[in-house]
Amino acid sequence: MSQLFAFQSGSLNIVIERADDEEVRLLHFSSLPFTGRSPSTRIQSLIELQTSGENHADHHAKKYTGTLPGTRLRFVALREIPVDGGTRVEIDLDDAATGLFVNYYMQLYAGISMVRVWAAVTNRGGVPVTLTFVSTFALWGLAQDTTGAWADSVRLHLPHHTWCSESQWRTHTVRDLGLAALHEFSLKRIAYASTGTMSTSEYLPMAVLENTSNGCSLCWQIEHNGSWYWEIGDKQRDLYIRLSGPTDRESQWSKQLAPDETFVTVSAGIGDVRGGFEQAVQELTRYRRRIRRAAPDQQTLPIVFNDYMNCLMGDPTTEKLMPLIERAGRLGCDIFCIDAGWHGDGYWWDSVGEWQPSQRRFPNGLREVVDAIRAHGMIAGLWLEIEVMGVKAQLAQQLPEECFFRRHGERVIDNGRYQLDFRHPRVVAHANHVIDTLIRDYGIGYFKIDYNIDAGAGTEIDADSPGDGLLEHNRAYLHWLDSVHARYPELIVETCASGGMRMDWAALSRANLQSSSDQMDYRHTARIVSTIAAALPPEQCANWVYPLASDDDEAVIFNLINGMLMRIHLSGQLDKLTPEAVGLIESGLTFYRSIRSLISVALPVFPLGLPAPMCQWLGFGLLTTDRLLLAVWRLDSEAEELHINLSSYGQLHGRLAATFPSDTDIQVDTVKKDAIVRIPNRFSARLLVIE
Repeated sequence: MSQLFAFQSGSLNIVIERADDEEVRLLHFSSLPFTGRSPSTRIQSLIELQTSGENHADHHAKKYTGTLPGTRLRFVALREIPVDGGTRVEIDLDDAATGLFVNYYMQLYAGISMVRVWAAVTNRGGVPVTLTFVSTFALWGLAQDTTGAWADSVRLHLPHHTWCSESQWRTHTVRDLGLAALHEFSLKRIAYASTGTMSTSEYLPMAVLENTSNGCSLCWQIEHNGSWYWEIGDKQRDLYIRLSGPTDRESQWSKQLAPDETFVTVSAGIGDVRGGFEQAVQELTRYRRRIRRAAPDQQTLPIVFNDYMNCLMGDPTTEKLMPLIERAGRLGCDIFCIDAGWHGDGYWWDSVGEWQPSQRRFPNGLREVVDAIRAHGMIAGLWLEIEVMGVKAQLAQQLPEECFFRRHGERVIDNGRYQLDFRHPRVVAHANHVIDTLIRDYGIGYFKIDYNIDAGAGTEIDADSPGDGLLEHNRAYLHWLDSVHARYPELIVETCASGGMRMDWAALSRANLQSSSDQMDYRHTARIVSTIAAALPPEQCANWVYPLASDDDEAVIFNLINGMLMRIHLSGQLDKLTPEAVGLIESGLTFYRSIRSLISVALPVFPLGLPAPMCQWLGFGLLTTDRLLLAVWRLDSEAEELHINLSSYGQLHGRLAATFPSDTDIQVDTVKKDAIVRIPNRFSARLLVIE
């Protein structure tokens, strides 16, 4: 007789079945209650596991269904273990034919409708076994509560994400993407993947699947800083999902497990909420705040001045920095970060890696500049690209070949750099020496750790496959970053990769904050800012505020509002601005200081929905228990007025607590629950605080 195990995480209901034949099935994973109704056909395995030399027990084409020994895994034990703030469910499975033993983990968090999942596979047999696919999460029956045709009622919200065009979400029905339920199943998959060291150069490793028929949305993120893969497909007239890290087919990953050896999958967060995209993002935000390393700056939100964007652009010198430091200090900035170029005398791109201050740029030494930063009451920061070494760096010729990624017998070269392999102790020693020296000798309290290459599928050195080498390097790098935080708990680390090209939750769970983009046009930055909180909590998102000397008042205000609901990274031609522009920045930063304590407890809202590609108004807000902070951008719209329906955000009292600028023309209609915003000029923005 089958046995059911029921769990709840927030409003998420989970039911796991131990079937008569000892197969374990994830029977129910939804914010809807479990009714006891089971699909009429066989549900797929709890975990998909494929090994070399085994059959695929399915007509699957490129889909990950019917894996072996995945479909042979049988129940051994189930445990519920209380942990801080929740419960961990552990399920043991084994395959008698191969001796593979699986520990499946599902971490539940009190009050959060998401779980964190991962699995460990151990070879308890007597011979090596080669893994080619292991799912982190597998669920079948996504549309079983749907009335009518799921091909039209199930919508995928998909985050396109690339250099200078981060967080560009698009919405499609699954029919639009090729799933149409014309047969019991198809060989079509909706599949997205990233291969290489830039984990988010095309897509974020997340999405939202909204079922407009039952009013629920499934949301997920794969928490890995390297290769990842997910797919949605159809089978038995329903939909399924698979989440994983690197795979054999997509990312050249395989892992040979020797007897008694264990492989652990990457983790993923997955949940289900009542509502649509906005409610899913809010639940992801709660979950992300729960799983990350706690850092004080995520509550205080210090203002950073960084000398790069639309400013020195990688060419800092003592002469150029001193007036910027003086101006940033007078504006009350908390951190001053010297960006790229401080380490090279001339063209430095392909010679990075030794991280010694340039004597030509700083005739009296870098310490003179750092001392000036501290004298103005700011923490001193530096840019690093610690994971690479330029092809012309002297140290690159002195380190052993095993310190670098290699394929086909040669070092991997990309964009003038070699990729360092953090599995090697010499690489870790080098990175530690750089960090320790800069902190000890210069008192650096902030590092912007950037990354500007893609080293491809991985490395063949000491690895079963290139993907195996990359995965272990990724994990070694994260271990190194953890060790830096352990040695220097007050250190603030910004993660950056050509802006947001590694905006994944392996990195973000450790970093204090993340650069959102390298976009240089403030008007385009608004398109990124208006949805970027779907990728990370606003208190971890660093947005450029970079006015130019030629900007008028509206451009300066627009720039400021781009940063006001997240983390302000001030830059631009600060030392060349008019007194009027400086006054606007002063008032903007004062306004920001008055609201920033709300940002780390607020939840994102998207009152205009996801923006269409060519839309000419943008809106993004943060909602607390008693405040709505709302940014509105008029782009190239002919209309001067926008009505925003706020009825879903609680009772409006008709009072504007504050606006920026202070003379903003806003009306709040408490009957219609509308905010009526008038912005007279194109490419202008306003921010309002509504009770």
